[in-house]
Amino acid sequence: MSAPPQAPSGTTRCVVVVPVKPPARGKSRLTGLSDAVRRDVAEAFALDTAQAAVSTPGVEAVLVVTDDFRLATSMRALGCEVIPDGTSEDLNATLVQAVAEEARRWPDATPVALCADLPRLRPVELAAVLGEVAAHVAAGRSAYVADRAGTGTTLYAAPAGQFDPRFGTGSAARHRTAGAVEAGSWATTVRTDVDDLDDLGAALVAGVGPHTSRACEGRVAPLG
Repeated sequence: MSAPPQAPSGTTRCVVVVPVKPPARGKSRLTGLSDAVRRDVAEAFALDTAQAAVSTPGVEAVLVVTDDFRLATSMRALGCEVIPDGTSEDLNATLVQAVAEEARRWPDATPVALCADLPRLRPVELAAVLGEVAAHVAAGRSAYVADRAGTGTTLYAAPAGQFDPRFGTGSAARHRTAGAVEAGSWATTVRTDVDDLDDLGAALVAGVGPHTSRACEGRVAPLG
């Protein structure tokens, strides 16, 4: 596993696009939690992900895509821009639409899609990943970060005119087949998405962001 690169100081300019399902419908694999707790936890994941991205050097803006009014208000309070999701049943179409808006508002920035279930995300690690990814994009290549299992994708970036995400089952292989370069193999917190209760329990032991910590306190037990 390679060591993390240094983000190029003052040169990385990214807009991070975070698509978020309405929390009432998100994280359906968190079985065993009540609907209310699952909603709160799903919302907390997204808030911690966005807050880390907002705090990351090199991130010019965080553009959240959601149809949930309550979540949109909370995201704006963190400093995010928010747009509605016009194609909510198709994540890849959602991202393409959002990146078109990103290109209109921030034409000189690198568009980066980031999954909203990264409650362990740390700005210093994301900054280094973005430095690596931006170098590939500047060379005309798309790039992706595989999840910890190596099969899914947590981050994808490409030149605006070549933005063609392949999220879904087996997305890491599909991004690779489409010519994207894998990045951030060392980036634990960028790769650690949370899908089920085992993932969540392990994340709580390793340390999560403040929103997830509050949402889980006294309601979800860490592993061990």
